[in-house]
Amino acid sequence: MNFELSEEQQSFATSVRRFAEANLKDGALARAHDPHFPFETAGLLARQGLLGISFSEEDGGAGGTLFDSVIAIEQIAAVCPRSADIVQAGNFGPIRTFVEYATPGQKARWLPDLLAGRICISLGMSEPDAGSAVTELKTSATPDRDGYLINGSKVFGTHSPDAAIYLVYVRFGPGVGGIGSVIVERDTPGFTVGKPSAFMSGESWSQLYFENCRIPAENVLLGAGGFKKQIAGFNVERLGNSSRSLALGRYAFNLAREHALIRKQFGRALCEFQGLQWKFADMALKLDSAQMLLYRAASIESGLPSPYNTAVAKLACNQAGFDVANEAVQIMGGLGYSQDSLAEYCMRRTRGGMIAGGSTEILKNRIAEDVFERKFDQRGNAARAG
Repeated sequence: MNFELSEEQQSFATSVRRFAEANLKDGALARAHDPHFPFETAGLLARQGLLGISFSEEDGGAGGTLFDSVIAIEQIAAVCPRSADIVQAGNFGPIRTFVEYATPGQKARWLPDLLAGRICISLGMSEPDAGSAVTELKTSATPDRDGYLINGSKVFGTHSPDAAIYLVYVRFGPGVGGIGSVIVERDTPGFTVGKPSAFMSGESWSQLYFENCRIPAENVLLGAGGFKKQIAGFNVERLGNSSRSLALGRYAFNLAREHALIRKQFGRALCEFQGLQWKFADMALKLDSAQMLLYRAASIESGLPSPYNTAVAKLACNQAGFDVANEAVQIMGGLGYSQDSLAEYCMRRTRGGMIAGGSTEILKNRIAEDVFERKFDQRGNAARAG
């Protein structure tokens, strides 16, 4: 088993790092504290071919692999953590679901602008009463002449204040089999983007309101019965989340390392204190272990990655990224806690990764199903029946 990048992968990683150093190093701190989607940066990344890396050339992508997308996130984050979010958004999440299932007409209408960084897409999945238990969603799609009326509300959508289109999970009918998805454009009558609120990371989100919002039938992405196809895409989405969490933890690690080399207290460099040496050893162990699990999950030739491998990778990367960033803040003291350093940003950003795309608790449930080779009903219906 080879644990090193191939020559081609290493060449790609080197070229992405050089691009980032030349174009993204300056302004990295300012980007991190801007709550809006950075369209200018997105355009720059698009021109470098870093949006749609693993999408087919027919769809306007680069025809690369999921592993290439992971490499790109790592290399961009090593220079500008905030810009890595845009690489993730341009390769994983709702844009990937859209590319996977959109009709040729839908792709022709929206995909060129998405891959050029001119517009962004936001996911409407979570609701006030449906988070991890997403199948309890209530937002409805009711047939109306040659289209559908959408009614309901969505919360916590990344990039929701700035998006031009929204991939919205809706209920066409009862049960899991009644769930599908539609595309809603920002200026559609009956659709309102609420006042922006702030995440802990500094990013903004807006509640989405649908009141008899009428969409044409051609805006249906996946009709009734499409939920299982959509949720299968979370195996891929988790690779993006994992990559970013781990990369931000490593960025904070490197900040703390440089600080420990030059900062002196009690007449000695911080790195000379055994207590801090042990901290760095623990941090390195967490980062390297999680990276191996991430690379295992991303190393597929075709199809979707293993649900077990992606769940283990995301759990490890989320935990390692946050733990390491949190320790980096502690090691750097007041500087790490200050917004003049990106250490505290990495800590806040990695904390969100432990919730989005499958919380750490949900991931453990998923892993346990493989361990015991059976499904567990988290609603407790089986237990009550017993």
